[in-house]
Amino acid sequence: MATVVVISVEGRDELWIADLDNGTIVPLPEPKSGGLKVVTDLRATGTTLTKGVNIAVVVKSAEAALSGHYDG
Repeated sequence: MATVVVISVEGRDELWIADLDNGTIVPLPEPKSGGLKVVTDLRATGTTLTKGVNIAVVVKSAEAALSGHYDG
């Protein structure tokens, strides 16, 4: 079973699908219906939703993440 994460970053509208097993990330079209549509509608109001994620940190670059310097 693949480990897949739907992600986005505050201040950006795009959704992405990251397939952790295959090491790929691709854009996800805007959902038209279903649970993901509900989530994206909530996100548009400023709601942050996490499910099954135990760490998520925005950093300026991979180098910053590896050096331990995290953005606030």
